[in-house]
Amino acid sequence: MELFLKLEAGYLGIALFILAITIIVSSRSFVKDGTWKKSIPIVFIILGIFIGMHYFVTTSRIYEVENTFNNNGKIICENRAVRKVSQSVTIEKSNEWTLENHMLSSPNYNREFFTARCIKYVPVELN
Repeated sequence: MELFLKLEAGYLGIALFILAITIIVSSRSFVKDGTWKKSIPIVFIILGIFIGMHYFVTTSRIYEVENTFNNNGKIICENRAVRKVSQSVTIEKSNEWTLENHMLSSPNYNREFFTARCIKYVPVELN
């Protein structure tokens, strides 16, 4: 549950805002009576599906990244701290990186990376 809230907190806030707007608009006097009874469940279900799909895709990527890391593969993580030079960091277990609670850290690097913000490195062959 903690991972769900960590990943989806922003989207849950946006969904609550959208539901509040739906309630306000559908309960106005100029809107046909009973509209809110139909609109609230529809909006709730659609938002729930989108948030659930996002959670599924994100957790699948987390476990793929963690399995790749544990099998001595390469991981690429976005470096949001430095925007000018390198915007990504390549992470390997052989470079003293460790994985704990979905966070990748190294004594040689000044910050940690959340595995949800990383991808598996796939080399591209040029012909």
